[in-house]
Amino acid sequence: MLRLSALAAFVLTLSVPFAAAQVTVIGGGIAKECYEAAKYQRVSASAGEKICTKAIESEIMNVSNKAATYTNRGVLRMRDGRLEAALSDYDISKRMQPDVGATYLNEGAAHILRQDYNSALVSLNKAIELESTDLYAAYYNRAIARENTGDLQGAYFDFKQADDLNPDFELAKIQMSRFTVVAN
Repeated sequence: MLRLSALAAFVLTLSVPFAAAQVTVIGGGIAKECYEAAKYQRVSASAGEKICTKAIESEIMNVSNKAATYTNRGVLRMRDGRLEAALSDYDISKRMQPDVGATYLNEGAAHILRQDYNSALVSLNKAIELESTDLYAAYYNRAIARENTGDLQGAYFDFKQADDLNPDFELAKIQMSRFTVVAN
């Protein structure tokens, strides 16, 4: 059995970056502009939110694109620090399309920012179960939540899984370097 201890004597706080994901919108129009605002961050979060709101209110979309637009607006609201509004958008998106892992991934990130780590674990477990397109990010975020609930071993193995899934994701390597693995 392995025993893990964090090198640093602190609990992860909001200073540790979390990972978020956008949901692709198929087609063009304002909904695609919303997706691009969330993905590429070429406009401010509040300007991007306005684009998404305009798409939601004025554009005819299929259920998939509408749900994706709510998720993308939630990402922008989360970046703007409007966590309750982001969570509301994720709830709407989940009701429209309950099997999109990226929505649960983002919901988990919002819960991490609220320091509600148990709720984050529920959302992130679902994102992993649904094999979110950014699965490495779901494992990384779950590691943050696990560490903050005292599950150091689970946190370490989730940081490792995030690194295995995406070796170019440097944040996982940085987090793993804080741990010391010793045999029992």
